[in-house]
Amino acid sequence: MSDKKQEMSTKYDPTSVEKGRYNEWLEEGVFEPSGDKKAKPFSIVLPPPNVTGKLHLGHAWDTTLQDMIIRRKRMQGYDTLWLPGMDHAGIATQAKVEAKLRKQGISRYDLGREKFIDKVWEWKDDFARTIKEQWAKLGLSLDYERERFTLDEGLSKAVRKVFVSLYNKGLIYRGEYIINWDPQARTALSDIEVIHKDDKGAFYHVKYPFTDGTTFNGKDYIEIATTRPETMMGDTAVAVNPSDERYKELVGKKVLVPLINREVPIIADQYVDPEFGTGMVKITPAHDPNDFKVGNRHNLKRINTMNEDASMNENAGKYKGMDRFEARKAMVKDLEDEGLMLSIDPIVHSVGHSERTGVQVEARLSTQWFVKMKPLAEQAIQNQSTDDKVSFFPERFEGTFTQWMENVHDWVISRQLWWGHQIPAWYNKQTGETYVGMEAPKDAENWEQDPDVLDTWFSSALWPFSTMGWPDDTDDMKRYFPTDTLVTGYDIIFFWVSRMIFQSLEFTHERPFKDVLLHGLIRDSQGRKMSKSLGNGIDPMDVIDKYGADALRWFLSIGGTPGQDLKFSYDKMDSAWNFINKIWNASRYVIMNLDGIDKPELPDKSEWQLSDKWILSRLNATVNHVSELFEKYNFGEADRYLYDFIWNDFCDWYIEMSKEALNSDDEKLKKNTQNILAYVLDQTLRLLQPIMPFVTEYIWQMMPHVGKSLVTAEYPVDHPEFNDGTAEHQMQSLIDLITAVRNIRNEANAPLSSPIDMLIQTDNSTLKEIFESNRDYIDRFCHTKELQIGSDIQAPKLSMSAVITDATVFVPLAELVDLKDEQARVQKDVDKFESEVARSERKLANKRFVENAPDAVVDEEKKKQADYQSKLDAAKERLQQISSEM
Repeated sequence: MSDKKQEMSTKYDPTSVEKGRYNEWLEEGVFEPSGDKKAKPFSIVLPPPNVTGKLHLGHAWDTTLQDMIIRRKRMQGYDTLWLPGMDHAGIATQAKVEAKLRKQGISRYDLGREKFIDKVWEWKDDFARTIKEQWAKLGLSLDYERERFTLDEGLSKAVRKVFVSLYNKGLIYRGEYIINWDPQARTALSDIEVIHKDDKGAFYHVKYPFTDGTTFNGKDYIEIATTRPETMMGDTAVAVNPSDERYKELVGKKVLVPLINREVPIIADQYVDPEFGTGMVKITPAHDPNDFKVGNRHNLKRINTMNEDASMNENAGKYKGMDRFEARKAMVKDLEDEGLMLSIDPIVHSVGHSERTGVQVEARLSTQWFVKMKPLAEQAIQNQSTDDKVSFFPERFEGTFTQWMENVHDWVISRQLWWGHQIPAWYNKQTGETYVGMEAPKDAENWEQDPDVLDTWFSSALWPFSTMGWPDDTDDMKRYFPTDTLVTGYDIIFFWVSRMIFQSLEFTHERPFKDVLLHGLIRDSQGRKMSKSLGNGIDPMDVIDKYGADALRWFLSIGGTPGQDLKFSYDKMDSAWNFINKIWNASRYVIMNLDGIDKPELPDKSEWQLSDKWILSRLNATVNHVSELFEKYNFGEADRYLYDFIWNDFCDWYIEMSKEALNSDDEKLKKNTQNILAYVLDQTLRLLQPIMPFVTEYIWQMMPHVGKSLVTAEYPVDHPEFNDGTAEHQMQSLIDLITAVRNIRNEANAPLSSPIDMLIQTDNSTLKEIFESNRDYIDRFCHTKELQIGSDIQAPKLSMSAVITDATVFVPLAELVDLKDEQARVQKDVDKFESEVARSERKLANKRFVENAPDAVVDEEKKKQADYQSKLDAAKERLQQISSEM
């Protein structure tokens, strides 16, 4: 046995427990794949955190769940790989670095592309170090030998391969389209990088005069309502619906665009909703995606009136150089001064903002690179009807995925940034010819590479297979791909999950992962999203400093339900710490009582006491429940089974009962109890290791055992020979009896130190035998002076009582009993049992329940009904006895 047992303090101290342990694991190499080719492989790729800053609580949750999965599989003998890495996060990281430079009075343009990229690499290196320190603090069992970065050479090769292949298949194209534009980052955005928020705005009702003296409804103008007067300089038509009888005579007429006096036609197009507003809309093809389509149908000119930074350009006339919102104010004033503004109606409307910089997005005409999504999406949808589908947990998110894929738009993949994978396309300086390839053209001096970079999600979409070495035919690719489980938040199904699926199917012809577990967001105790503005953000490292990594991991594990958000609170952290302290104290007790045990061995089954049979049966049930729930990713429910077993069964009952044997003169009984205590603690620590690895490793190292580390110890398995329903039933009767007497003592204010008389009335001979053979336990836990057990026992006057299954226990406490109080207390029992009987009767009277529920469930409900009826009858009988004594 280890001499370290003396090191276990009387109180759990996470700092000393966790200190140095992670480095020991790394030195021992326990996180690396086993290399056992006979073992079944199991792999996870870590969703790569952005190198934009420190990890937050959401990362801690996400990685803890993955670590629990991989640690358990490792213990089950799988050849496990958990591959780590980080994402360059193009626009997000560049925005951070540019913000830092702005504080120094520098822009990226002052530095130039090369020196700016150097600054971003410095940023990346700093935060990559911080992130790895945080991974270590959380105890993540990652294989650092295979760590990847989305801009490393291997992944860059994969990105180029995918781009060139899709281009050659006609699935990547370059064209002029209306795209979402971030004027601060000066880059295009995909639809899902735009967050819509309610902003205050207005409908500006403006006169558009006829050019030829036409009048309509007695007026020489038409009324157009717009929310964005600053785009008027780009108007090239006014449209009405062709079925709108009000305006048929106006189609073909021309009006003047106010302030610039450009002559534009009135056209008919199905796009216009006759019911909305006046039924007339201005068409600005360069500044609105729907107008762009209308313009294409009618061959309208596209006039872009804004620069990349959303300032007005030369097409905006006298407003050139103004910021877009300054221009709006100036135009509104001029329209009013010239008598062209009819009215201004304040509104609140949904406006797109950049997810990364927060600024209002512009719809802007731009030449960009796109992925043609329809064939890729169809392939992904079709795969979901095969045996190789991706299984979603919770299942409802498959519908979310499918619906988005069915309605997906072409994906704009070019970004006007400097940090990222530069697009592998070159343009001939003389001919303008476009060349797309894995490497630059041989006569590079005659070619200029496209300055844009690819959307971050383009490289992230390849993560499950590019990290394995694809497009090369590597050993890792053969062994560990497809991966087994992806764990991520439901908020990036569109951004990332869907893109990994269609890219993997396209390039590897396999799904990227078998399962995807989707969790929610971590919110504060009031259910609010954590944000800087609310000041409610929580740094997981601060939580670890106070409570330890294991307590945080336990909270993250037990508190979550697949697909649901999780509320953080320090009260819950206190509870997590208290639970670990309970485990610590129980373990300390067991280890201090293992003298003489070199290697725990279960005694022969014939030598097991009732409490031994019971705890081993409860342990086996817990192993099976936890294993089943882990396979379904229902960690919260699994943890609750574990909690109940450890706190109630093991600590509160078995450990207390073991004290009788450990203090007895029967050496055989003592040794048997030591071995069973050690075995149950060992198995419990193994069950807990995936969730709270530090404290379980520390305790396990204190025990007599064989093995270097709990990380690679065998995970508990089912032992059918442990199952003992009879022992569980009998032990439950003892527990019910002891609990009932304790409750009586509490209500009568009779301390445990004062001995009491007890009378147990039962007609059940088996139950009588159980109580008789366990008098030692009853005496110890109830502190009895005199104990009588029989079928002919009469209720003593002035006694308190409790009804348990098939028995009534009486405690004469003449000096403490108030018959009115006792009557009220027993009446509560009657009411409770009547309610339970009625509930059970309703359930059994429900034909749907009886016909559809499994037979075992129906039988169990019938047993409950019979038990509650028996207790009700006994409680009513006792109530009559009390009435007769009053």
